[in-house]
Formats: sequence, structure tokens, C-alpha cells
Amino acid sequence: MKILFFGDSITDMARNRDMDGQAFGYGVGYVNGVASTLKYENPVKYEIINRGISGNRVVDLYARIKADVWNYQPDVVSILIGINDVWHEIYGGNGVELNRFEKVYRMLIEDTKEHLPNVKFILCEPFVLKGSATEEKYEEFCEVKKYAAVVKKLAKEYGIPFVALQEKFDEVAEKYGAEHYLYDGVHPDVAGGKLIAEEWLKTFRKGI
Repeated sequence: MKILFFGDSITDMARNRDMDGQAFGYGVGYVNGVASTLKYENPVKYEIINRGISGNRVVDLYARIKADVWNYQPDVVSILIGINDVWHEIYGGNGVELNRFEKVYRMLIEDTKEHLPNVKFILCEPFVLKGSATEEKYEEFCEVKKYAAVVKKLAKEYGIPFVALQEKFDEVAEKYGAEHYLYDGVHPDVAGGKLIAEEWLKTFRKGI
């Protein structure tokens, strides 16, 4: 089974572009956590591909979807995107408006289904906590929750499994402090990466 992870820096997490299918090629985030678990269970059953690129918005995913998704013909495509669509608007005025986010995300799903009729999806909820990168304009960053609602709506509409993450991060942040999970309010530390991987695996194991 070929599983491809598509997203931004939260998926990228310093992956080595020249080492696909090896530890450094998975990055140091949740993709590594998923890969290590699945490959420990069965090292020949799963092929894991990380195609996260730091800074990407949903429009950037669509621009590279042929080269980085369709050409690999994955069995499963997991998407985590949304925070940069807000962040880039706050700092630079180059974000993606909510209605356009939904349109392009829908195109990601529908066009991929057209090219890969048997593909399965997993959609992950974008998230944010208060941290060094977000605290100054936290109310604006919380707009990402509206984008998360769009992802959840699309998952329901297309019958795609949805990995809920915001509530989980809120719970652990209240208990231990946000900085132990998202070191700047956006990017996962090791505990945050583990949280995403565990929630992803729970969804995956329920069947897609």
C-alpha cells in the first residue's frame, strides 16, 4: 500500500528530498511517526511518501499535484493544509480566502479522483495554538478554525475519513502548556508530532 502525505511545513518537517523511503526522507514530524509504526508492523506492506513543502497554501498543493501526487499513483493520499492560507494573509497579504480555499480543496479531491479512480483520502484538520509565532495576532490566526470547518465539511460530503486535531491540541495545551506540543503555536515539537501520528493512525485503522 502506497501512502502519500501532502501538505506544508507541518508535514515536511525537514525531510531530506534525496532520501525517499528512508528515515531522513520522512522528516522528523508525524509522517515519521506513522511510517515507523506501520513499517515496524510490516516493512514490506507499506510505502510511505512525504510530499510536504514548507510554506505551502492550498493553491500551492494544487499547482504541484500532478508531479507530487498523481505521478506516484498512491493508494492513499493524506492532506493537511490550511494554516498558511491564513498566515500568509496576516503577514504579506498573500493568503487564500475562505471561499477560494474551499474551491481549490474541492478541486484537489475531485481532480485526483478523476486521475486515480481507486484512490482513498484522509483529510486532517488544520490547527493553531497560542505561541511565539501566533500570540501577537492570535485572533487573526484563529481564523484557521473556519478553514478547518471547511475541511470537515468536505470530508463529510465526499465520505472521506477526517482526523480531528484542534480539540486534542487544546486539551493537552491546557494540561501541560502549548509550547510542549506546538513549539511556536503552529509547528509540532516531538509530542505534537506524536499526537498527530496517533490520531492519524486511529483513523487509518478504522478503515478507509
